[in-house]
Amino acid sequence: MGPLALGAKSLGMTVFGSDLHEGLITKELRDNGIEVSIGEQDGEYLKKKVEEDGGVDWYVHTSAVRPGNKELEKAHELGLKISKRDEFIEKIVEDYDLKMIGVAGTHGKTTTTAGILWLALKLELPVSWLVGSTLGFAGAGKFVPGAKYLIYEADEYDRNFLAYHPWLAVIPSITYDHADIYKTEEEYKQAFEQYKAQSRKVIDDTSLAGRITLAGEVRRFDLALAVEAVKEMAEDAGLAVSEDELIRIMNEFPGVERRMEKLCPGLYTDYAHHPEEVSATIEIAREEMRLTGRKGLVVAYAPLQNARQYDVIDDYHNLFVNGVDKLFWLPTTLLREIEGQRVIPPAEFIERLANPEIAEVADYDEKFYLRIKDYLAQNYLVAFLSGGAGDDWMREHFKSN
Repeated sequence: MGPLALGAKSLGMTVFGSDLHEGLITKELRDNGIEVSIGEQDGEYLKKKVEEDGGVDWYVHTSAVRPGNKELEKAHELGLKISKRDEFIEKIVEDYDLKMIGVAGTHGKTTTTAGILWLALKLELPVSWLVGSTLGFAGAGKFVPGAKYLIYEADEYDRNFLAYHPWLAVIPSITYDHADIYKTEEEYKQAFEQYKAQSRKVIDDTSLAGRITLAGEVRRFDLALAVEAVKEMAEDAGLAVSEDELIRIMNEFPGVERRMEKLCPGLYTDYAHHPEEVSATIEIAREEMRLTGRKGLVVAYAPLQNARQYDVIDDYHNLFVNGVDKLFWLPTTLLREIEGQRVIPPAEFIERLANPEIAEVADYDEKFYLRIKDYLAQNYLVAFLSGGAGDDWMREHFKSN
């Protein structure tokens, strides 16, 4: 939603919004003149803005906002036009005649999308973009006058991505997820088949991965897809650029915030919150550990969404066996939960691991801070993996060190 707000503002729209908590992109929104209300979404803020500004043309909400949300109810009461982001984005695509490069998949979406954007900007292709993270080399979202292409990180949750008919569909990986929406693995995969079928072309060639030198095999495959997508865009735009030049530029890719982002010497934060993502990130962390001469690898992990954990808990069994010297298991960040469902405690995850002796329960407190600080002092590489709010705690305690 944050990148979309930035994009709408860049089109000259007046944009404001609310959230329950500060997020990684909140500062970027405010720095761009977008008002953000943080706290209880009881509808009073929306009502006040409607009264102050003389009307609202469109109330766009995330799929995390469900029936019963007081702000959503207030939007209905005020008679506002209401939709999720897919309808709003599709209208912009149609109004500005944009060719969508839609990156969809279970994992690797943000890295692949950012990789496409990195190359496109370096080649000065006429692009707009919406990327699901903050970036060091560009804003998270922007619609550029005269743009021909929209580089978009398409979300499969709540079937949002099926609203689009991309010019290019780029799919880094498909692994069953979001059991609260897709009741079976077959249903999940079928949604991606539909997405492919309603796209002009699907980019799936990863043969260039061996020529990309950045750390992490999975990341190299994601960025190989990005190169193939930009080759297609360059050809369409009539731009002559060699494959060697594209690879050279990609090998300078600075990465994405929350994707093995370095907070301080030896400490990295990553958005990995699904077993497959965790496995890939550990592989990147071990490669980074070797390149930087670190003594070993410490992982601090906080799962995201308790309801999801019931489906993936057994997938953690052998996840930390190869190359993880110490594991801290933090509380699960709760999101879109099933009412009344028991929250799985960290100790229960640990006891089901193949190597529980390396793990201990942790929380965001002084003891955890001192333990991480000690491992850094001993020259370990520490990877903090979380899709939730724990990242804010890590930044507060370590970013300035």
